[in-house]
Parts: sequence; C-alpha cells; structure tokens
Amino acid sequence: MSLRPKKHSLTLRGHRTSVSLEDEFWTAFRQIAAQEGRPINELAAEIDETRGTDCGLASAIRLYVLRRLQARVETAAV
Repeated sequence: MSLRPKKHSLTLRGHRTSVSLEDEFWTAFRQIAAQEGRPINELAAEIDETRGTDCGLASAIRLYVLRRLQARVETAAV
C-alpha cells in the first residue's frame, strides 16, 4: 500500500468530486460503509454535510474513520 494519498472519485448529491486519501483510510472507509449497508457516496455526502467549513472533506473522512475505530476499541475494552 502507498503511504501517499491517492485521489478517489465520489459523487455527492449528483456532483462529482475527488478526495485524496491514503489506501488504509480508503479501505477502512469502504468497510464502514459496507458494514452499515450504505453506498460510499451516501456516507461521504453525509460527512460532507456535517463537516462545517473548518475541515476539508478528506480530513473529515479520516476523522470519521478514526472515531469509528476508536469507538470499536472502546466497546471491545468494556
């Protein structure tokens, strides 16, 4: 896997955009969407809508993935 971010295309509310993510984040993001039974574009659009203006979409996706993984670790520790 590459350590450098790679561009990935997404469609958010009918508009194409690209997001640069490292392979590991992209893989984890796709797994989360699959576990939720949601299309990746739908999940990305939801993140985009809630991220505010202080954070870019790629960063918002990384934070979403991190928080989900942290929640999983906390749940497993209980």
